[in-house]
Parts: sequence; C-alpha cells; structure tokens
Amino acid sequence: MRVLIADDHDLVREVIAAFLVSEGGCEVDAVAWLDLALEAVRQGGAYDLALLDYNMPGMNGLEGINAGAAGFLSKALGSKAMAEAVRLMLAGQIYAPTAFAKQGRNRIHPALSPRETDVLKGICAGKSNKEIARDHDLQEVTVKLHVKTMRHKLGARNRTHAATIAKEQGLA
Repeated sequence: MRVLIADDHDLVREVIAAFLVSEGGCEVDAVAWLDLALEAVRQGGAYDLALLDYNMPGMNGLEGINAGAAGFLSKALGSKAMAEAVRLMLAGQIYAPTAFAKQGRNRIHPALSPRETDVLKGICAGKSNKEIARDHDLQEVTVKLHVKTMRHKLGARNRTHAATIAKEQGLA
C-alpha cells in the first residue's frame, strides 16, 4: 500500500511516516507542503491513501478536507489507534474518532478549543473582548490570549479576518 503524508511539521511528518513503515505493508512518501503533495500525485503517484494536515498552508481548513476525505485522524491518537485508522481507510472505510464527532456538535472548528470557539462566536457577534470576558466569566487578558491562539489556528491576520473566515466557512 502506498501512503502520502503531507504535513508542514517535520517531526510529525517523519514520526508518522516511520511508524507506518515499521508497521509493515506501507510504502510512504512524505512531503512538507500541499504543493509538493499535489506534485507527487501529478508525477504518477498512485497513492492508496493521503494523510494531509488540514491546517497547513493551502489546505483551507475543513474546506480542503471536504474535497474527498476518507476520515479525520487526530495527531493526538495513540500509535495503535492510528495504525487501525489507517488500515480502515486503506480498506475503503471512513474513519472519524468518537471524540471528534462529539467535538463537531459542540465546536465550530475542530482545531479550536471550546473556549476559543466561544471567543470566535463572540467576535462574530460583534462583541468586544471585554463583553466576551463578561459573558464567559473570564479576565479580558484571557480573552486576548484566546483571540491570539484562535487567530493563529485559523490563519487569520486579525480578529476581523477571523470572523470573515468563520463566516465564509460556515463556522459561525
């Protein structure tokens, strides 16, 4: 079985590739960027499975995943669970961990924590950091920290851009 891994974090990419090879039965190509993954496919890469980091540049978050994903693997999965998930997807099954499915009902973006989701919803509603803090019984400085990490995860330049991304992707 041929697997393509595209992840912009060297350690993550290399560890997953080494693990899949050590489990046996997988030939793995690993690249750092979406463009390199697309080029590998164009160069005759008949892959049975592609594992793509949906937060890497060019992926457009979940929009990129919706273009034909056979599942969602959390980088926090244990090695045995990851191996089983890969086996299921290679066999044509769709894989999504129960925790991810539950998060989908409670969060608007799987990379965001529940508190970051609350903050983003507040921003989309036009609320100030002070109002968001009051609504969720937080300190304003804590809200600022959540805004910063949430913006990073969404790839947003500022809070307005984060709200735009959320609305364009139907997240809020």
